[in-house]
Amino acid sequence: MTLLTERVSIQRYFTYALWLGVLTVFYNLAEGLVSVYFGYSDETLALFGFGVDSFIEVMSGLGIVAMILRIRQNPDTPRGQFEQTALRITGASFYLLALGLAATAIVNIFTGHKPETALPGLVISIISIFTMWALVAAKRKVGHALNSAPILADANCTLVCIYMSLVLLASSLVYQLTGFGFIDSLGALGLIYFSINEGREAFEKARGIECACGDECHT
Repeated sequence: MTLLTERVSIQRYFTYALWLGVLTVFYNLAEGLVSVYFGYSDETLALFGFGVDSFIEVMSGLGIVAMILRIRQNPDTPRGQFEQTALRITGASFYLLALGLAATAIVNIFTGHKPETALPGLVISIISIFTMWALVAAKRKVGHALNSAPILADANCTLVCIYMSLVLLASSLVYQLTGFGFIDSLGALGLIYFSINEGREAFEKARGIECACGDECHT
């Protein structure tokens, strides 16, 4: 492979990575709107929290797009101000989401609140699992091709979205089959674990520490 061909290939993969970032932003925006609407109308806490998480992921995704643009020009430059601000806002939002979900879930458990239906949660979680899995595979392919740790870390963070979708799927399925109201609140509590982890990692990345979501961070 000639040097010119190699450069063209690298630029093509960076363009691919950029479009994956943009797709992630727009998908999460659409997913958030639909999830919050049905979560609110059906009084489903797990689905509503999942939708709010999607909106937070939009801000995180914008930071990723900025990161890709930066490393495309110069991979050795430090994080820009926009990236750091986006990461801090993302981290704070995840912590606030975890706090809100915990408070609402506890109230719902004690009051015996039950959602009207969990069917939208079933459909949305299944679509999300397949979509996010495709994004993870594509981001890993690009990350390995470019030998880019930040892009591979982003792929691992997208993988966390699959775990959250699985939590929503499990809680929605169990509620739809059994009608046990507390299952919805337990599902919301499950989302708290991932929200706290993602919030912590966002702040660590803002401080310049590269993390792969769910993995141990290092300087």
